Amino acid sequence: MRSGITRRDTLAAAFIAGLPLALLDVAARAGQIDPADTAITPFDAIKWSAWSGGPPNSAEMATLYGGLDAPGPYLVLMKWNPGYMSAPHSYATDRLSMVLSGTWWVNSGADFDPANAVPVSAGGFVRRRARTPHYDGVKREAKEPAVIALFGIAPVKFELSDPGKPAWRQI
Repeated sequence: MRSGITRRDTLAAAFIAGLPLALLDVAARAGQIDPADTAITPFDAIKWSAWSGGPPNSAEMATLYGGLDAPGPYLVLMKWNPGYMSAPHSYATDRLSMVLSGTWWVNSGADFDPANAVPVSAGGFVRRRARTPHYDGVKREAKEPAVIALFGIAPVKFELSDPGKPAWRQI
């Protein structure tokens, strides 16, 4: 029977002693994000701009992915301020919407009737079928804007139901 420490014991001890440090290094590297693979935009870094063509302070938009005019999928945030609605309009493609905060008021049809709009609160989902007239916005008495995430396939091709009337309505 042999006694004492062998070369194999010494190598095994060194390996076992270094294992926790090696695992810590792997764990640290596993948490690093490659911005080319995963894009993160903190909420306070989202760039909002006035919605073009609308009255001042009526709404803002932030493009998170794609664009409303560029072919392909898009994801935009829309912030509707209280007291404004869109006029009845439609799009050439379906649009999926999720209310992130506040209450968004929606209705379907070519006749503008905000009194019969339906409230959709935070967490609610709305699907608009292509080429169906609808309108939406936030009622004047609301205490906060509604923020909606909009997803669809562009180009959007916005069409008013009655082009002779304004695209926005103050209510």
